[in-house]
Amino acid sequence: MFILANASPFALYRWEALFKDWQLFGHAFLYTILLSIGALIVAMILGILFGSLSTIQNKPLNIISRIYVEFFQNTPLLIQFVVAYYGLPLISPILTFSTTTIAIVCVGAYHGAYISEVVRSGIGAIPKGQFEAAYSQGFSYGDTMRYVILPQAWRIMLPPLTNQIVNLIKNTSTVAIISGVDVMFTANSWSSVNLNYIPAFTVAGLLYFILCFPLAKLARRLEENNKKAYTR
Repeated sequence: MFILANASPFALYRWEALFKDWQLFGHAFLYTILLSIGALIVAMILGILFGSLSTIQNKPLNIISRIYVEFFQNTPLLIQFVVAYYGLPLISPILTFSTTTIAIVCVGAYHGAYISEVVRSGIGAIPKGQFEAAYSQGFSYGDTMRYVILPQAWRIMLPPLTNQIVNLIKNTSTVAIISGVDVMFTANSWSSVNLNYIPAFTVAGLLYFILCFPLAKLARRLEENNKKAYTR
């Protein structure tokens, strides 16, 4: 019985070993948060830019927007990591970037494509009369989007945007493929060295849950508030 207890993946000594190295997971947790923030900034900039371009009555700009969205939505993020990290330096040494930079850009560009669709749908939900009214007052397209359309579309876009943030945080785990020191890479490397898998990945899952669950709850609440606002 004693041997079986020690062989169990839930044996107490396995958890004690993990808690001795809690600083590794703490640093990985902070790295994941910073990575998520950086990728979110990139994703929002690209999403708003290409989402806005897709609504302009300009076919070349519409095509550019569609190419961006279709490319990133229909290729795996892992392949994008491999191409950026291993492929670009083969083209030129100038195209060699740090793991963190590649992680932020790749995750940001990938989710920017999804946020672009959210922005496009949100803008499309605003009546065309709002555009016409703004143009009649002498607003340019940029000013119309900034001061008239996007503030109204924001309420519609917020629930799906929040869901995209949750997905973005979870997808930062793919940076482990290029040895980014995030939660997933730390859990994988620590468990491989210590042959202690269950505690490491349980803690990793808990850390992602801590980040994602409040945002998922917020997204559901915002969606419910929107439904109530439009059914009054």
